[in-house]
Amino acid sequence: MHKSQNASYQAGEAKGQAQEKAGNMADKASNAAQSAKESCQEAGQQMKDKAQGACDAVKDKVGANK
Repeated sequence: MHKSQNASYQAGEAKGQAQEKAGNMADKASNAAQSAKESCQEAGQQMKDKAQGACDAVKDKVGANK
């Protein structure tokens, strides 16, 4: 292999490795974003459920939940 061919091969290898690392980082970022979204949705649902429970408790107290 000539020096220029070897240098070209190594450049291609480096490019491929960089692309693979970038892809892995993008996947990790996407997974982190999805996890955060799910956590927010779960927290929102818990808040909604607690508010509904409080509302039902007040209705029960005043007799409006019949």
